Amino acid sequence: MITSQQDILSQIPKVDRLFEWPDALPLLERFPRPEVLLAVRLTLDRLRESVRSGALTRLPENSAVIAMISAELHRRCAPSLKRLINGSGVVVHTNLGRSPLAHAALQAVNTVSAGYSNLEFNLDTGERGSRYSHVEDLLCELTGSEAALVVNNNAAAVILALSSLAQGRDVIVSRGELVEIGGSFRIPDVMSQSGARLVEVGCTNRTHIRDYLTAITDSTALLLKVHTSNFAIVGFTAEAPLAEMAALGNKAGIPVMLDAGSGCLIDLSPYGIGGEPTVRQQLETGADIVTFSGDKLLGGPQAGILVGKRAVIEPMKRHPLLRALRMDKLNLAALEATLRLYRDQRQALAEIPTLRMLTMSPKELSGRAERLVRYLRRRLPESVALVRHPGESSAGGGSFPLLQLPTTLIEIKIAGTTPSRIEAALRSCAIPVIGRIHRERYLIDVRTIADADFAALLDSLQEAAILLAEK
Repeated sequence: MITSQQDILSQIPKVDRLFEWPDALPLLERFPRPEVLLAVRLTLDRLRESVRSGALTRLPENSAVIAMISAELHRRCAPSLKRLINGSGVVVHTNLGRSPLAHAALQAVNTVSAGYSNLEFNLDTGERGSRYSHVEDLLCELTGSEAALVVNNNAAAVILALSSLAQGRDVIVSRGELVEIGGSFRIPDVMSQSGARLVEVGCTNRTHIRDYLTAITDSTALLLKVHTSNFAIVGFTAEAPLAEMAALGNKAGIPVMLDAGSGCLIDLSPYGIGGEPTVRQQLETGADIVTFSGDKLLGGPQAGILVGKRAVIEPMKRHPLLRALRMDKLNLAALEATLRLYRDQRQALAEIPTLRMLTMSPKELSGRAERLVRYLRRRLPESVALVRHPGESSAGGGSFPLLQLPTTLIEIKIAGTTPSRIEAALRSCAIPVIGRIHRERYLIDVRTIADADFAALLDSLQEAAILLAEK
């Protein structure tokens, strides 16, 4: 056995000899030489390891070795960050990049990224300008705020606000709002990093305005209200309304800050999505500053947005932390284009993908499912079966944690295999498909699958069917 292994090992070519094979030359024409060299070495090392472990008792043909090298090259040269199809039904899916951008935002990014821009140059005066000026007036117009500022995400917005307004002083927060959201982002930890001192009031399930009143001292810098994001407390509960906190803050001369989380610029209650006041309403209720995300319900790029009274916003523009948290030109371009769509509510609902998906009616979704099934059935092999079912979608992104939106699901069945294997195969495709398994069924939700995704979904289903047939 040892001799046999040694014989096989001796047949494995050295790197320079392999490059003499005719089939190896096209690889050098298609890929950078250093990448080809590395792929060859890795492939030959794997062959040697397979021989030594006993998994390989015969050396593959030259063409098979070249195929292994080519597969390694494609794997190494393919981008890690790639497009995929979201069939999960979670509209603002944090793990899948949150909100897709509107066409206008994509055009704006392309235009600005292709050359130079007036990012920090005032074209009227010919002098240095502010990058924040490109969106501040729009944000003030859409929310009714006196001033606005943007940073790279909402966590950064909260840290900047606390550092600017409350460093070394007390911030009063309800115990029921000391949340942790994705990535172990915890309000107490953020408070500590900002240099502010946390003062907890009330109980987990019930906090009253008198709790804030009795906690106020000469060291109190801020009253903070936090959106509970991914969870809801139900049953015997109470919380201090924003209006009461604003009245208390105004009487005590203490600013009131609301971390709104997702943030919403349009009233979605006509579409069955209620309970989330708009940012304008929250400011009108009396909040001195509201922070929210740009890539959740707003439907734009990743951003942290701060709007409110000029007296609390202006000091943040001079805070040394701002430079570390600032937005880049591409996200600013996308945010400006997205905000401009909000000037016409009908246009925003029609053109911003997140809003479009959230507000689709059950009838529209049923029609989309019917079109998709009809399109796929004409082109898929008989081994793939498609069955429609009623189901529910969710908003995601830490917004509307209890909301379940009626939708249509498509069950995908491939003969001779299981839902878990279908899920794994579709996840490994050139364009991955992310669905869900529920009650031993592999399902995709048409709410988060656009008509423009149909052709790519077909390719991935065909690829998965072939892959599963080979196993």
